[in-house]
Amino acid sequence: MNQIYILLGANLGNPTAQIAQASILLQDRVGRILTSSALYVSEGWGVKDQPLFYNQALVIETNHDKQTCLTLCQEIETELGRTRLVKWGARLIDIDIIYFNEEVYESEDLVIPHPLMQFRNFVLVPLCEIAADYIHPLLLQTNRQLLNNSEDELVVKKYT
Repeated sequence: MNQIYILLGANLGNPTAQIAQASILLQDRVGRILTSSALYVSEGWGVKDQPLFYNQALVIETNHDKQTCLTLCQEIETELGRTRLVKWGARLIDIDIIYFNEEVYESEDLVIPHPLMQFRNFVLVPLCEIAADYIHPLLLQTNRQLLNNSEDELVVKKYT
């Protein structure tokens, strides 16, 4: 069995409902959700003039390989109305693979660990809730250390 670490994000439509629906579809198609963080809210990263983003981190146990997981995640995004128009722009749903086991992997359409995760508090904060001591396989720091060393000034708050 493989463990895949996922970050869900949304800021259009009903973000909390979109994230909940994505979780259901991931459970149905990718594998059993072992744990999930709370929902977090923050301003957009990279593009400021857009609605607030909601994010949640998941750990999923799966029989699928990483490329199959990517395909399934992209199919779920499309099914939920995702269109890719503006890099880092507003979206109905975003499903990012952050880690896959402790592997380092790069293909034309997938890089693991996610290449920008260590620069993004909106990834690190929910990830630390569920996997603070997980060690990044390239940077050799825990998620907690990555967050503590982050220069990102983006404030990420638990959604209530």
